Amino acid sequence: MRTLKTLALTVPALLLALALSSCDNGDNGAKDAAQQLANALNAGDLKSLSFADSVSGENATKSFSELIKPLGEVKPQVSLASVEPEKDSKDKVTATFAYEWKFGSESWKYNTTATLSRNDKTWTTGWTPELVIPNFTAGDVLQLKSTSAPRGKILGDAGQVLVEDRPVLNIGIDKTKVPAAAQAASAQALATLLDIDAASYLKQVQAAGPQAFVQAISLRDDANRTVTDQQIAAITGAVAIKATLPLAPTRNFARAILGTVGEATAELIEKSKGRLKVGDLTGLSGMQAQFDQELAGSPGIQVVEKKPDNSASEPRVLFSTEAKAGSNLKTTLNANTQTIAETVLAKTSSASSVVVIKPSTGAVLAAANGPGSNGYNTALLGQYAPGSTFKTVTSLALLRKGLTPESIVSCTPSVAAGGTSFKNAPGYPESSIGQITLRDAFAHSCNTAFVSNAQKLSQQDLADAAASLGIGAQAGENLGTEAFAGNVKLTGTDAEHAASMIGQGTVLASPWTLAVVAASVSHGSLVKAKLVQDPADSSAQTNGSAQPSGSAQPSASATSSASSAPPVKPLTAAEAVALKDMMAAVVTSGHAAVLQNLPGGAVIAKTGTAEYGNAKPPKTHAWMIAAQGDLAVAVFVEDGGLGAGTAGPIAADLLTKLAAK
Repeated sequence: MRTLKTLALTVPALLLALALSSCDNGDNGAKDAAQQLANALNAGDLKSLSFADSVSGENATKSFSELIKPLGEVKPQVSLASVEPEKDSKDKVTATFAYEWKFGSESWKYNTTATLSRNDKTWTTGWTPELVIPNFTAGDVLQLKSTSAPRGKILGDAGQVLVEDRPVLNIGIDKTKVPAAAQAASAQALATLLDIDAASYLKQVQAAGPQAFVQAISLRDDANRTVTDQQIAAITGAVAIKATLPLAPTRNFARAILGTVGEATAELIEKSKGRLKVGDLTGLSGMQAQFDQELAGSPGIQVVEKKPDNSASEPRVLFSTEAKAGSNLKTTLNANTQTIAETVLAKTSSASSVVVIKPSTGAVLAAANGPGSNGYNTALLGQYAPGSTFKTVTSLALLRKGLTPESIVSCTPSVAAGGTSFKNAPGYPESSIGQITLRDAFAHSCNTAFVSNAQKLSQQDLADAAASLGIGAQAGENLGTEAFAGNVKLTGTDAEHAASMIGQGTVLASPWTLAVVAASVSHGSLVKAKLVQDPADSSAQTNGSAQPSGSAQPSASATSSASSAPPVKPLTAAEAVALKDMMAAVVTSGHAAVLQNLPGGAVIAKTGTAEYGNAKPPKTHAWMIAAQGDLAVAVFVEDGGLGAGTAGPIAADLLTKLAAK
């Protein structure tokens, strides 16, 4: 258990003669006087009372405030319990005061007493620390100690432990172990060894007190640690303290999604409204931050009375509560699938992601981000033009207007719409130019065939079809964590509408939503993806946040809530059969031949290439969505060239490795 910083203040050794006035010199006068004192104690303000021996109310209030200051924001609730006359004396009564201190859901309750004496028409009492805390001795100190609760684990599919306490080394400079003149050199040497910012760390060392341990970094203490004990010991004043931190199996494992844990920042402490204190461990990002209160549990506390520093006696425990362990957070991530997904992205320098969903349940088995994402959660939060993968949505909308996979459409080298000329991607096969079937146009991704049918559909038609396959505000209802669910604008120019037909213009999607599209086609009905199982806060998902460089920016309507969205028109069995037929053709005769003959069975897929930015020629996002058996995947590379050429091989590698696991 980790003990937090202890607060301590000395109680002034002060005896105050407190005079409480009442116009009634009988029992009612004593009760009135006692009630005045109870009210003042409850308010923490004794200034309104009249004190004898020239002691001001301000000084009495200061003494009381200093006594209770170590208990922080917690203040006592004080009430008058009783006033009883003393035997053989009409001029003395015993007043009993009931105290209650609320520490979260726990309460510390006790009574104190005071003897009130009548002198003429005035009731008086002595002021001692015992009026506030029973048997408290003047000169002692109060201490409030806090012990952290065991943090809950993050679990994956079938209860796999993804995040738990694992050994770490807190490495830094102990300023008591290095002469002041050598501290700068030691800080520089340690920063170089640990590959951290030397100037910043040196400032921290110089600013810390002479007795401080200035931590530089926490390193996993496992077989993969490259910084050795000998290297640390060779630097004067450098030490490594063994500890534990909640960590995933590896440093990069689902890091953007699971998040990290560390010491609470000043900003988080302020936002917590007293829940967090300096030195507390708390979630800093991802699910660790989103579900911090559930994972953190409740700290235990001790209120103790401690003798002055020169006393060797044990502190007297006045009140204590047990720490309550945090709850485990259950997710659907599969450790092996997540690791494979990260492995196939390991050599991708651009921002990238792989999402794997189980169509039969909607469970998100993996949501991986490549090293080029630089820690950003591209898989869930990315907002990108989906390119030709969106032709799956457009095809569904056309099916609903009466077309079939056998319907003839016109695929021309170019077509004008809304004052804009649209062309097919470079390398489009000449054999599929002309009057071809919708299936062939889909398999070879003929842009002009889809754009030429723009007049058959409205933006509302596209939005409805998108919602039926899992793109739009309602898609994130069950996910349980922050994510961008995609968006199809309902208004725009004719050119924007034509561009929407091929997943360009104002259409936005994230990798996980396109994995849902593939899963829904494969399953034959809308799949509602789930990442957090029975989350405590199911309203936590949002529609995006800050974007990485090069990504599309959200439109105003992208932040609409799921509750305001219209009901989703169900995907019919006949529609699903037609879409599967067309996606199968992408593999058997179209651009995704790389997915043929993979272990694990037949694959259905759709490639996608989406232009973005102002470069000439424009840069392109590379996409591939696919389904095989009870797996649906989406592969995305932000600066990736053509979908078939870049995302396709990654998808093939992924499915091959998943089949072999």
